[in-house]
Amino acid sequence: MSEPCNGPTELLVNIDVDDLDAAIRFYSEGLGFRLQRRLFEGTVAELAAAAVRVFLLQKDSGTSPARAVPRGRSYRRHWTPVHLDIVVGEIEAAVERAVRAGARIEGGIATYAWGRQALMSDPFGHGFCLLQWLGDGYAAAASEERAS
Repeated sequence: MSEPCNGPTELLVNIDVDDLDAAIRFYSEGLGFRLQRRLFEGTVAELAAAAVRVFLLQKDSGTSPARAVPRGRSYRRHWTPVHLDIVVGEIEAAVERAVRAGARIEGGIATYAWGRQALMSDPFGHGFCLLQWLGDGYAAAASEERAS
């Protein structure tokens, strides 16, 4: 008999932004997310994207994200080890749509055996990638590694 899984039951993505209305506009118009509702006296917007809920959190620039973090929030372009990969059907159209809404493309669209990728940043300095699968996507890359 297998043990019950005590893992997570949901995954929620939270993105700090300093202008909630501009962020709702960007993520809706630029990436196709859908506004579900506003919460916490209008300081949080819940968006739906694929099977994930994304929460945009209004947090002023310079405020501390946690007591143990010595630097305040910055919405200039920054690097973080966690980012969104957004899978799209047609990467050129998705890049164009995102750029029209305020995103920046950081280099061209690269092509790999598994698919195509555009490195981007949103108007709040957060990096994200647009991906278009080719063939079996990452599954093809995993199959190649198992064969080696």
